[in-house]
Amino acid sequence: MRLLVDVTHPAHVHLFRNAVETLRRRGHEVRVVAREKDVTLDLLSAYGIEHTSLSRARSGAAGTLREWTGRGLRLLRLARRFDPDVVLSRLNPTAAYVASALGVPNVVFHDTEVAGLLDRVTLPAAAVVATPAAFDRELPTEHLRYRGFHELAYLHPARFEPDADRLRAYGVDPDDPYAVVRLVAMDAHHDRGSEGLPPETVRRLLDGLADHGEVYVSSESPLPEAFAGHAPPVPVDAIHDLLAFADCYVGDSSTMATEAAVLGTPSVRYNPLDREMGNFEQLGEAGLVRSHYDPEIAADSALELAADPEAGRRWRRRRRRLLAEVVDPTAFAVALVEEVAE
Repeated sequence: MRLLVDVTHPAHVHLFRNAVETLRRRGHEVRVVAREKDVTLDLLSAYGIEHTSLSRARSGAAGTLREWTGRGLRLLRLARRFDPDVVLSRLNPTAAYVASALGVPNVVFHDTEVAGLLDRVTLPAAAVVATPAAFDRELPTEHLRYRGFHELAYLHPARFEPDADRLRAYGVDPDDPYAVVRLVAMDAHHDRGSEGLPPETVRRLLDGLADHGEVYVSSESPLPEAFAGHAPPVPVDAIHDLLAFADCYVGDSSTMATEAAVLGTPSVRYNPLDREMGNFEQLGEAGLVRSHYDPEIAADSALELAADPEAGRRWRRRRRRLLAEVVDPTAFAVALVEEVAE
């Protein structure tokens, strides 16, 4: 089988990297194409994944349109030369329409019910769409559900074990209390028009969390000078080790909130959207993520957890219950791609 994998965001690197490695071990030829956004290319390099970058993320609607138009043409030329049997992607219109133009199936992984226009544009050209079971919509194509979350593709115990020694090598003592704060740029298709955590709330969070230990701030945008001293000291491919040993996570990133949850780290998420997604309804019911629409309430919730010495024990117990009910998404993805290619 010849598989083309399109990676356009850092989270997609994690979502597909274990499947890429497994499929290559099984004798399949895999080609990875990428997009220069945030730390996407750094992550691919850190994991030793050969890739071809086809575009760079641009700001604004006009910039995004120019980028994706050029990206689609470059992807089509590359795909014609590679001649794939299957194209694997996250929700991505260029991958879907290039696959359709070549007459090959596009397997899409999707977990965002609020994707809006991107969802409506992409799905008509997709062959198969795989979502978590908690996804609360029916889709207009072959729709497969699996028990779990995208983030378990790389954080399931079968795929990941936190490395305390690696943290120590970068000056982080995993036995000392610390918190992780994540700030996203709010430029994703489903975030447009929304605001992340306000600067004054972030300032209050940093001051309050610092009373309980070190605070590390991960940000898609350059950190303001006032926050610069809080940048994580670890490389991008060690951020999940940092998150796993944290006493608390808080931020406006849905991905990192889920990562914290499945690692058993007390997790608080600020949700700037006007509705909730199925994944977070399930994680909330499991007691693994606290989601709040009000940034000040989110900050209060995080400060409460950081001050609670028993919070980590409760989250680890809830994580064990969750893991007993889910599958390994990487194994699911490998089996699905091989089945579609037959």
